[in-house]
Amino acid sequence: MKTKTALVTGGSRGLGRDMAINLAKKGLDVIITYHSNEVAAQEVVKIIEDMGQKAKAVQLDTSTTSGFDSFFENVTAYLNKVNGNPNFDFLVNNAGTGLYVPFMETTEEQFDEMVNVHLKGVYFLTQKAVPYLNDEGGIVNISSGLARFTLPNSSAYASMKGGVDVFTRYLAKELAHKKIRANVVAPGAVATDFGGGENKTNEAKRKLISGATALGRVGEPEDIGSIVAFLCTDDAGWINGQRIEATGGVFL
Repeated sequence: MKTKTALVTGGSRGLGRDMAINLAKKGLDVIITYHSNEVAAQEVVKIIEDMGQKAKAVQLDTSTTSGFDSFFENVTAYLNKVNGNPNFDFLVNNAGTGLYVPFMETTEEQFDEMVNVHLKGVYFLTQKAVPYLNDEGGIVNISSGLARFTLPNSSAYASMKGGVDVFTRYLAKELAHKKIRANVVAPGAVATDFGGGENKTNEAKRKLISGATALGRVGEPEDIGSIVAFLCTDDAGWINGQRIEATGGVFL
């Protein structure tokens, strides 16, 4: 049986790192992207290779669409070399940055950055990827619990994630002829370095989130990666166009 391959953007640390490792645990080969931290990316590659799966790290700035063609040239050249064809099976749009600024203080430059990273980048990277996605493959877009509930200072970021939720449903419909499934995983507050590490270090916020969460704590990266990996297996073959919120039951 042919080994499948997943491409995970932002796979060098945080949620993306755990997604990549969990995909390898499911028997998939993995390509990860990193923005600037090549050392961390190569550490993930080694972990995956030690598990017996192929892995590759490729630099990518998901906010700059002009680099997407050369990125896919690199990716497909690698896939041709190791697999004999340029195609892969799953795309996980995870890369992103955080912004915690009140609505009235958000600048146009900050807003544009959120658009470029979380909406425009995801939209057009996916568009470039689809010709290389095998039939019966899948796309997993990472959204946020903040697209359902509201916490102050996240209006720009959360608005983009709301757009990703809608975009994913359109993907599920428009790519159905290739039997490509598209789903959203929407984490809640997770203790990573994302957005300056607020969910790890801001004790007031951690207490608020824990108190509002049915399971009584802030999330950890390990809570998310296995869900993404599941969606990239045959076991999830009938899940399509769905938004799966992984928050431990916050603000129910």
